[in-house]
Amino acid sequence: MLVKDVMSRGAKTVTPDTDMQKVASLMCLHRFSGLPVVEDDDTLVGFIAERDVLRHMFPSLQELMENMSVVDFEGLEQDYQKVFQLKVADLMHTGVITVSPDIPILKAVSIMARHNFRRIPVADGNKLLGVISLGDIHRAIFMESFTK
Repeated sequence: MLVKDVMSRGAKTVTPDTDMQKVASLMCLHRFSGLPVVEDDDTLVGFIAERDVLRHMFPSLQELMENMSVVDFEGLEQDYQKVFQLKVADLMHTGVITVSPDIPILKAVSIMARHNFRRIPVADGNKLLGVISLGDIHRAIFMESFTK
């Protein structure tokens, strides 16, 4: 099976100007672990993941090393609302790793595993075509095995 046979087309996307409050809502209410970031013409310019949001709340490594015993981790939870004041462009990753629609699904899994991703954009050049997740791939392999 190829990625194009399994990927989700019409994936939910956001733009660099999207408010992080909207992104956090999408992530929490619809259980998206990450979203492709596109320009108006579906040009892929980044990716925003839950880990990007949560990392923003943590002290820097330098601060942790200097003050580990005085860091109020529970108090940091109160800073979550500060994330709402940001835009996607403030937290997104650029230089996004993608997969081609024409590669085997298990090759996509190997790329995802190497980068510790649960989902990855499918693109042709810099044009977003869809998204594929580990769950999509697992279901496809299960269904193919089940129907034989």
